[in-house]
Amino acid sequence: MVRRPVAWIVAAVLFGEAFGIAALNWFLGVVVDRQDMSLAGLDPHMMSVSSKIGGIAFGLYFALCGLVALLVALRDRPPAGFGRVLLISAAVVHGLLGAFTWGLVGWPAFLFMVLVLGLVVLLLMTYDRPEAGPADAAPQDGTGDDGSPVTSPPAPTTP
Repeated sequence: MVRRPVAWIVAAVLFGEAFGIAALNWFLGVVVDRQDMSLAGLDPHMMSVSSKIGGIAFGLYFALCGLVALLVALRDRPPAGFGRVLLISAAVVHGLLGAFTWGLVGWPAFLFMVLVLGLVVLLLMTYDRPEAGPADAAPQDGTGDDGSPVTSPPAPTTP
């Protein structure tokens, strides 16, 4: 079974990424604040504060996604509802970040983003619910969910 180890790895990677994103944006905000230069007339203090706020927001987002993956690992159940939506959105964000990092940062960052994307998708796919087949449709003892006997539907007649 690879489900639980994948969930643990995804949780660890997302928590690490949350800290890394928050720290990087905080550092960039400090650099912009110490430069005291304007970019096209923008206030440098406002750029510094917005970088810090954006870093904290993205850090909390990735930490929340990591918490969902951690709960999946602890419970050994598939993510449901809002948690599943969060993990799907994290996969989409990593796909988009991978596309941007290819041109801006380089291929090592692209490979990291694609690796995280693959791990999140693997987490979602390994916990995918199997569909009920014909063997699961009828109970084995010949009774329905309410205890009444199961009968087959009437045969169709031609007019």
